[in-house]
Amino acid sequence: MSNPYTHGLDKNSANFVALSPLSYIERAARVYPTHNAVIYGDKRQTWATTYARCRQLAHALKAHGIGEGDTVAVMLPNVPAMLEVHFGVPMTGAVLNTLNTRLDAEAIAFMLQHGEARMLLTDREFSSTIEQALALMGDKRPFVIEVEDDAAPAGKALGAINYEDFIAQGRADFEWALPGDEWDAIALNYTSGTTGNPKGVVTHHRGAYLNAASNVISWELPHHATYLWTLPMFHCNGWCFPWTMALVAGTSVFLRRVDPALIFPLIREHRITHMCGAPIVYSMLIHAPATLRDGIAHPVKGLIAGAAPPATVIEGCDSVGIDITHVYGLTEVYGPAAVCAKQDAWASLPLAQRASLNARQGVPYPLQQAVAVLDTDTLQPVPADGVTLGEIFFQGNVVMKGYLKNPAATAEAFAGGWFHTGDLAVMHPDGYVQIKDRSKDIIISGGENISSIEVEDALHRHPAVMLAAVVALLDEKWGEVPCAFVELKPGTHATEQELIVFCRALLARFKVPKRIVFEVLPKTSTGKIQKFVLRDQLKSSLANA
Repeated sequence: MSNPYTHGLDKNSANFVALSPLSYIERAARVYPTHNAVIYGDKRQTWATTYARCRQLAHALKAHGIGEGDTVAVMLPNVPAMLEVHFGVPMTGAVLNTLNTRLDAEAIAFMLQHGEARMLLTDREFSSTIEQALALMGDKRPFVIEVEDDAAPAGKALGAINYEDFIAQGRADFEWALPGDEWDAIALNYTSGTTGNPKGVVTHHRGAYLNAASNVISWELPHHATYLWTLPMFHCNGWCFPWTMALVAGTSVFLRRVDPALIFPLIREHRITHMCGAPIVYSMLIHAPATLRDGIAHPVKGLIAGAAPPATVIEGCDSVGIDITHVYGLTEVYGPAAVCAKQDAWASLPLAQRASLNARQGVPYPLQQAVAVLDTDTLQPVPADGVTLGEIFFQGNVVMKGYLKNPAATAEAFAGGWFHTGDLAVMHPDGYVQIKDRSKDIIISGGENISSIEVEDALHRHPAVMLAAVVALLDEKWGEVPCAFVELKPGTHATEQELIVFCRALLARFKVPKRIVFEVLPKTSTGKIQKFVLRDQLKSSLANA
């Protein structure tokens, strides 16, 4: 028997439109044309002007032969052009590749070649790296456009044309079109792998549309929010917030570098309502001189992600007036795809207990289908007992298409019909996920699993500790034991023995670090501590012992 709900009830142009975040900017410009989209120094730019400039960019790119399936790469800090490329590039059907500005020339050259970038927009701050990368590419280099910025440090202009002259070639009334298929690629982001070449994560219009909306729903983001760009826009396309800000017709306040001496004045002057960042960003704000916060009386909401945040950072944010919401995700799931959704009952709990609950990775984002903790081999759910370790898996529309030109890695990541994160976690009885470690970071000592995150949390409770990272140290008796690398707060002092004794009061004895090294911790551009560097240091020290 035929289904009466399918016969003659087909998709057509009246009842089906491909989902794309490009639709958000058209609406923002039409409904709120005079509202500011951009604040950067003395620059103010409305949504109507921003939309017109994005259309100019798209038309100019089309005139230079850029279209469906092409890649346009950008090596830019958080400046207004970075917002514009998130709309102008995909308006042509092309794919936007935002490059990590902290990478070396060899890595950038690989990404430009692997992604077959036909155009590259760059800023003179990165001219040394880009010049070397282009030299490595030989005659396969992309056409280079220089994004001029008076606030940029000294550097060499490499572009064949500057950005303003380039978009001036385009028409502000350019008739762009939504993608023919919402599954079409919108962005290419390379993972920051520590071994071998990075993998190119391909995302689609549908996922970007949904996760941009998820940001609004999950965070209860109001119309005309004023958002400070403390998160690098190259990182997972700024967690989809370029598109989110168009959805709520908000105002983006840009700054080239993260510095509390710059951030607090902007919060005060523009009454910033929202910001995002890794734990290191909030740690910097917490430990900045209190005088920088003078005159800031309004509440600021912050999303935190990038690494499992110490509960002490969440506690510290509360003390300086930043209301933190913890999100979790990876490049492969468009940035945040899970959230530690706050429960009303938590508000009456003591701060330390509340911070501990908020430090969990939580539940699926509103428009993500599922996040689960499963046995890595059987893909069966682990008991929701808060103890049994499993791996975090994602499933839903906010998951990448796959890895560019890497079918083997794609098949491995999607084995069993779930996206494998490689993060080890437990499932609590209330259905909230909590990361215990990366699979490669777990320490196995005498047959017992030690969560490096648990040990780091204990260290972060010491008043002199600003940052801590724990890795495995080879041990003849136990196989592995915890070794801690600690960065102290400015003007403080602590000894190795003092921290070991401190940890003994908080941890089972076998979990206490057997060695502590004091140094400034190596970090990625997004604030993640580079544990592989610390492991290499340990190997070198043992080899030279």
